Amino acid sequence: MAKVRAIGGIFFKSPDAKKLYEWYEKHLGIAAKPGEGATFPWRRADDVSQEEMTVWSIFPATTKYFKDSKAEFMVNYIVDDLDATLAELRAAGAAVDDNVESYEYGRFGWITDPDGNRIELWQPR
Repeated sequence: MAKVRAIGGIFFKSPDAKKLYEWYEKHLGIAAKPGEGATFPWRRADDVSQEEMTVWSIFPATTKYFKDSKAEFMVNYIVDDLDATLAELRAAGAAVDDNVESYEYGRFGWITDPDGNRIELWQPR
């Protein structure tokens, strides 16, 4: 069975993302840029030579990135094998988005849980 190995990102919507970024920086010290977010680096417990990161980002309230999610947030989970994970979920009857995207920092796929929350799966390079 494919398993999630870590939380790769936390994303949420705001009617005024710029203002909310400023609030988080002022009150919690999270230095982030609109459109980029902030990254929190960490090392894997099973291999401390491997550095990973968790991304934190605020999206405009009008974003289409969350598609039809009922939630104002989306969690990104790191997986070791995106294709196998998506295949297992599809075979189990989960709602799997057919779209898979590749970037220099990894591959991404999406599913929707039974409550209608969109979930992003990330296989880092």
